[in-house]
Amino acid sequence: MAVERILKDEASEEKGERARMASFIGAMAIADLVKTTLGPKGMVKISSDLTSDISKVQDDEVGDGTTSVVVLAGELLREAEKLVAAKIHPMTIIAGYRMAAECARNALLQKVMDNKEDPEKFKSDLMKIAMTTLSSKILSQDKEHFAKLAVDAVMRLKGSTNLESIQIIKKPGGSLKDSFLDEGFILDKKIGIGQPKRIENAKILVANTAMDTDKVKIYGARVRVDSMSKVAEIEGAEKEKMREKVQKIIAHGINCFVNRQLIYNFPEELFADAGILAIEHADFDGIERLALVTGGEIASTFDNPESVKLGHCKLIEEIMIGEDKLIHFSGVELGQACTIVLRGASHHVLDEAERSLHDALCVLSQTVNDSRVLLGGGWPEMVMSKDVDELARKTPGKKSHAIEAFSRALVAIPTIISDNAGLDSAELVAQLRAEHQKEGCTAGIDVISGSVGDMAQRGISEAFKVKQAVLLSATEAAEMILRVDEIITCAPRRREDRM
Repeated sequence: MAVERILKDEASEEKGERARMASFIGAMAIADLVKTTLGPKGMVKISSDLTSDISKVQDDEVGDGTTSVVVLAGELLREAEKLVAAKIHPMTIIAGYRMAAECARNALLQKVMDNKEDPEKFKSDLMKIAMTTLSSKILSQDKEHFAKLAVDAVMRLKGSTNLESIQIIKKPGGSLKDSFLDEGFILDKKIGIGQPKRIENAKILVANTAMDTDKVKIYGARVRVDSMSKVAEIEGAEKEKMREKVQKIIAHGINCFVNRQLIYNFPEELFADAGILAIEHADFDGIERLALVTGGEIASTFDNPESVKLGHCKLIEEIMIGEDKLIHFSGVELGQACTIVLRGASHHVLDEAERSLHDALCVLSQTVNDSRVLLGGGWPEMVMSKDVDELARKTPGKKSHAIEAFSRALVAIPTIISDNAGLDSAELVAQLRAEHQKEGCTAGIDVISGSVGDMAQRGISEAFKVKQAVLLSATEAAEMILRVDEIITCAPRRREDRM
């Protein structure tokens, strides 16, 4: 009896060597696509649709090194393709890659610097890491200014990695250099007419509740009345119900009410008469962060004032940034809260600046926890490559070819950094390899002078956690693709004939 076909018509199936090669080609194509963005002289990323899962994981885990991880995985697969063509089994390549990755990690561990005990040196390390992270991004021209903003903001967190306490507000106008760090929380809303413009020792109720007149919430429902006086009665009942709700809110002993939803004119008047600042239509991220930094909780019912946790701050006032009015909360309960206000020529510039600054904040917050630091500029890759090469010479059998290939893949990172800066990569990498034969070498690619430079002197530093994540994630991704033995491609979806 014939076995029934599982796949649909026109679906294709590839096994063994062909399946493996198809996986290699796809991964290498992505690596080739993004490798021109690597390093301080790399091109700007415009499309992010083709980044892979490992890039996303890298971003979630440590916030930076997304290009490096994709490029290294691509280079490992490029080397693996040559080994497979030379009849070396994928499992042998995987075993060699694992040995090489462990050796490379140990090489970095021997070279890490940790200045956690010396606050001055540690802050200097954080500044160097921030400037190195921002070098390959849109903020590279003002990297010193933004590195200081990022370091000051992260130091306020006192070891926490909760970046929710750091708010970023984007305001078009001025130049990027006009951006500043403000101690406290800024809400992008205006204070209404007739409301108090300044409140000291504020007690804040953060809510997500309807403050419009109650409506019959049944679709298609109609109310029939036999006279206009009945309409007036219904309106009066609605007003009375709203008055009761406002009285319940006022009974909490507050002097500031922040609501996620709209506040209609009538309740706004009642709040103003009671001397309470009412802020409406605050965006959801805004009120969640406001509740967090003021120590309150978002409420939606007001029958039990004792069960509602209020927020507190020393002063609420209206401030001007550019031509916009905003509300400033200073002396908030969560002392580490702060706001970075970004200024720039356009929304596109500000969006890119925010992404760059977010990367720096992520890396710095991780470095505060794991304070181990490495030099940058291709120095770590050369250190790892040297030790991996030595391991290859000591390892018998075919695995040594895979270990050697791993070393070549590592050297591709400084090679690409040089190429993207328009330098002679073959010459520079050869010089760099010779320099790294010396004991205690700190040489790396200096793209500014276009030569091999002293990374310690140039202040080019990277977080150990980022480099470790790049190394391990790229190796795991290459290993996963090397294990591919079969690919099933679904039949293309046919368009309906509309004629």
